Amino acid sequence: MIIKKGAEADLYLEEFKDTFGFDFYNEKVIIKKRIKKNYRINEIDDMIRGFRTVKEAKIINKAKLYGVYSPTLYHVNLKEKSIIMEYLDGIRLKEHFTSKGLDRGIGLQIGTSIGSLHKGGIVHGDLTTSNMILKEGKVYFIDFGLSEESEEIEKQGIDIHLLRQALESTHFDISNELFEIILEGYSMILGDKKKEEILQRIEQIEKRGRYRKRN
Repeated sequence: MIIKKGAEADLYLEEFKDTFGFDFYNEKVIIKKRIKKNYRINEIDDMIRGFRTVKEAKIINKAKLYGVYSPTLYHVNLKEKSIIMEYLDGIRLKEHFTSKGLDRGIGLQIGTSIGSLHKGGIVHGDLTTSNMILKEGKVYFIDFGLSEESEEIEKQGIDIHLLRQALESTHFDISNELFEIILEGYSMILGDKKKEEILQRIEQIEKRGRYRKRN
């Protein structure tokens, strides 16, 4: 059953048994299948989708090595350009904050997880509360489709800058307090010096954005 159509990939929710031929604790799975682009030459399209499929799977596994909760991967199908992974039966943080309001503990978890990603040289690329799921008190990060491996302060700054913009758009009533809590969690992993470097870089990014708008 398709549950989401995206520009780059479609998501399907299926029974574990229907996918693999045997039952596993009545679990369900998510199948992420990258979409063929008809405007690209077939060989190039095949190469691009294959590369992005492998890269995403690799980064999800690497995130786990650094202590970040993310879906368990069951299978990578390079012929179909798809990833079969654990279905996380939880609540998106977007809905959690909307219904519960500010939650310091969850905010700290977000911050420590982002800090762990950056410590491991991973930039998520799409940090929004729609891409974070709360399950049994733990925050899981999902949708690593735009992620990349990088230790550049510029890319890390953009990562957190985009998160702040997402918070201001979706959770405007608590965005400032929540962002400060997230930064507190971030500094617990990478230290206050790194946090200040990130904030300085965000300020530069915002200045460049304002300059472009004026011109």
